[in-house]
Amino acid sequence: MAYNAANLTRIGGASNGDLWFYTSADAIADVNTAGYFNDASNMLAVRDVIIVVDTATPTTSFVNVLSNASGVVDVSDGTAIAETDTD
Repeated sequence: MAYNAANLTRIGGASNGDLWFYTSADAIADVNTAGYFNDASNMLAVRDVIIVVDTATPTTSFVNVLSNASGVVDVSDGTAIAETDTD
């Protein structure tokens, strides 16, 4: 699938980075591919953090923007948020 601008929402900011929320049926392996967020290059900055929710699996991961140069955005592989409940 592909990036969908309607699914990216800025939820907060700080002097050293913004926090974003992104939902998609795309797997984290697709979302963390260099170039996935190119259409958002004018909004995303290095060190921004994106909470990525995969609605198909479902999983939730944190990624951060590693680079954004000449319209090419690359994010980290992602850190999965454990979604277990043992009680």
